[in-house]
Amino acid sequence: MLPSIEEINNLDELRNFVTATICHQYELQEGAFPISERILRRHDKPCGVYFCLHGPRATQFSAIWETDRNQILFYGSGGERFKKTQLIHGPTLGNFARN
Repeated sequence: MLPSIEEINNLDELRNFVTATICHQYELQEGAFPISERILRRHDKPCGVYFCLHGPRATQFSAIWETDRNQILFYGSGGERFKKTQLIHGPTLGNFARN
């Protein structure tokens, strides 16, 4: 699997990109299903964001943005990785990390 390359400048763009990618992969209508997110921490320092799209029939699709490597890993409902995206310029966690 070759990674795609994207330029994402802020957390809103990141959320939209994650939602669009998952919906496109599984032929879901964007905006029809809720998506939750959670800050990931390593040694009490923010290291990424976990996204979970709650799809039909209780299925869940996820993505993890790793800030160290500045990449997004996408996973299907069975835990299989279906896509890897390298970010040219990633957003900063900023205020999100303080929540």
